Amino acid sequence: MNFFQFDILQKDRSSRARLGKLSTPHGMIATPCFVPVGTQAALKGLSPHELKDIGVQLIFANTYHLFLRGRESIVADAGGLGKFMGWDGPTITDSGGFQVFSLGAAQRSIEGRNKLTKFSKSVFVYDDESSILNGTRNSSRQARTIRTSRVKPAEIDEEGVTFYSHLNGDECRLTSESSIQIQEKLGADLIVAFDDHESPLWNHEETYASLERTNRWALRSLSAKKRGDQLMYGVVHGGKFQDLREESAKFIDKHFEAIAIGGSYTSKEVLYNVVDWVVSLVDEAKPRHLLGIGEVADLFEGVSRGMDFFDCVAPTRRARHGNIYSAEKKSVGKNFTIQITNSQYKTDRGPLDPLCQCYTCQNFTRAYIHHLFKANEILGLRLATYHNVFFITSLMREMREAIGEGRFE
Repeated sequence: MNFFQFDILQKDRSSRARLGKLSTPHGMIATPCFVPVGTQAALKGLSPHELKDIGVQLIFANTYHLFLRGRESIVADAGGLGKFMGWDGPTITDSGGFQVFSLGAAQRSIEGRNKLTKFSKSVFVYDDESSILNGTRNSSRQARTIRTSRVKPAEIDEEGVTFYSHLNGDECRLTSESSIQIQEKLGADLIVAFDDHESPLWNHEETYASLERTNRWALRSLSAKKRGDQLMYGVVHGGKFQDLREESAKFIDKHFEAIAIGGSYTSKEVLYNVVDWVVSLVDEAKPRHLLGIGEVADLFEGVSRGMDFFDCVAPTRRARHGNIYSAEKKSVGKNFTIQITNSQYKTDRGPLDPLCQCYTCQNFTRAYIHHLFKANEILGLRLATYHNVFFITSLMREMREAIGEGRFE
């Protein structure tokens, strides 16, 4: 039985943008699609019912965080991730590899000691929605920095990674086999092969060694997969190096039915180059996911370059810090946002975004949302999150409509 089918409905004439749909056991997903991240099987501040009202199609949960809390068996007993969280639509989980990299202390040394060594005098430790350098997983760049004495460096070997929980310091272990076993227990429709994560600071030799390990782990992930009702993404790596990205793209395309692009980037130019290199080589009939990317400008660029799926914590994290998406040109900053906690909004009776039709914008003023943030009322975070997720979800719907009508620019 074929549980999945990806159809390309229309291609844009002036770019690589395409309109498509992915059929899954829990429903059809129209693409291009943005996937909000519910780290702990919950999107912070919003219920599944509200997400349905907004138009969210697919929810992303993090294997690493659920694994550390020992939730995979509980989720399996509940009937899978969707039933556990009260969501009847499609779900996706990652492999846990990215969080091992970012939360387990980040950079491996070139001498081959197989230690993930620290950046300068401290290690970057990211909050519970994960992040990484230069906005690939933390667009607001608010990574926390802690002393190295609080986190032991992770250790990598051919079999997998030994790391230490950021919750309590307990020693933990992830391999290709255990990552897939956990994801099969979680029961998401879409899963991700276990992968090694290169640092954007590594040279060609270091990055190539990491890529070769990712390829071996990818094949082991495929061998470990037992369920037929889950579609597995293979992840393209290779850092900023074109030859490595192209080699990785060919390898993943050969072995997997779905293509993901992973890694971290030192600039937007590098990110966009990587997408172009990969898309030009992989089978256009397969769905493509750009992991950890979700800023407004990047969504436009990614869609125009042929990507189908995007995930990012930016909409929810920005909302919790009062950073609100807006299409009103006269007031927004470079990221299409306003900072609602600024004093200029204290008496502003306008909606967060005059062009938005969401519940928040139709019922509350900037002055009221400003007040809620200043008073530390949780309602402010909820209303801001509702708006931000609605804004990005609506933007993707408008892109799909534009592609379908031949007016995507």
